[in-house]
Amino acid sequence: MVTQPPVNLKDWLVWDNHGCLPLRPFDTDFLPQLARYRQAGVDVAIVNIGFGDHGIEDHIRMIANFRHWLKQHPESYVLIATVDDIERARREGKLAIAFNMEGANGVADQPSLISLYYDLGVRWMLMAYNRANRVGSGCHEEEDRGLTAFGRIVLDEMARVGMVACCSHTGHRTTMDVMHYASRPVIFSHSNPRALHDHPRNIRDEAMRACAATKGVVGINGIGIFLGENDNSTETFVRHVDYAVQLIGAEHVGLGLDYVFDAAELDDYLVSMASTFPEGFSYQAGMKMIEPERLSDIVEALVKLGYPEAAIGGILGGNFMRVARDVWRPA
Repeated sequence: MVTQPPVNLKDWLVWDNHGCLPLRPFDTDFLPQLARYRQAGVDVAIVNIGFGDHGIEDHIRMIANFRHWLKQHPESYVLIATVDDIERARREGKLAIAFNMEGANGVADQPSLISLYYDLGVRWMLMAYNRANRVGSGCHEEEDRGLTAFGRIVLDEMARVGMVACCSHTGHRTTMDVMHYASRPVIFSHSNPRALHDHPRNIRDEAMRACAATKGVVGINGIGIFLGENDNSTETFVRHVDYAVQLIGAEHVGLGLDYVFDAAELDDYLVSMASTFPEGFSYQAGMKMIEPERLSDIVEALVKLGYPEAAIGGILGGNFMRVARDVWRPA
C-alpha cells in the first residue's frame, strides 16, 4: 500500500517530463492508461511520439493518433498549447498533455518541420538518440563528433519557435556543444548522474553543471538499469535526485520517469534494434521501472531527508514549468 505523504500532492504542480505510450498509430487500446497519471497525482505528462530512427511519417502518424484520441476525451485531457492550458487543466481536474521527440530524425533535413511539430504539440526534442544523426552524436557512439553545422541551424529554429532542446541520450561532446551554443535553457528530460551508476546513458557532473548554467533542468528517470543494477527502488531513485540537488541545486532538478506503459513493446525494441541498444549495457527484457503511482513515496522520502516544501515543489514540477515559461511561445 502506498504511504501518503504529510502534504497532499495536490498542493503542488506535478510534472512528469517523459512517458512512453505504445508507438502504434492505429492502436488506441493503451491510451486510456493515461488516466493512471491523473490518478497518481500528475498534472502534466509529456509523452513520446517517436525515437531513434523513426522518420517524419512515423512522427506525424503518432501525433495524429494521439491528438485524435485526446480530442475525443475533452472531459479528461487538455492538449497543451501554452502554459495557461496547464493552469486551466489543474483547475478543471484534467491531465495536461504535450508531446516530445527523442532525436532529431523526425526533422530529417528540413528544419521548417520544427515549427509544424511545435504547432501540433511537441514541446521538447532531444538531439540524438543513442546513435549519430545530422545534428550530432548519441551516447553509444564510439566517436562523438559534436554538434554539427546543421545542428546549430536546428537549435536556432527550436529557439525561434519555442521548442526546448534536450540532451538526454546524447553524447557528451555533442551535449557540451549544445550547452555552450544554446541561447535558451536546455534540459535533460530523463537522465541520471553517471557518478552514481556508470552507464553511457547517464550524464557526467560537468554536463549537469552546464545544464544548470543555461537555467535548465535535469529530469531524473526511473529506469532500473540507469539507477543501478536494474534497481527501481524508491530509495535508489531518491538518491539520484538528492545527488543532483546537492550538485546543481534543487531549482535545476525535476522528474522524467520514462515509464513505458507497454513492457512487451519495449522488450521487442530491445531485441530488434540491436544497434540502438548495444550488448553489454544491460539492455534486456524485464527492465524495471518507477511507476507514476510511486510519486507519493518519492515525496515522502524527500520530506524525510528534510527537503523544504519549496524545493519539493520545484522538483515535482515547478522547475519544468519555469523552463516552459522561459522557452515556449506565450500564445
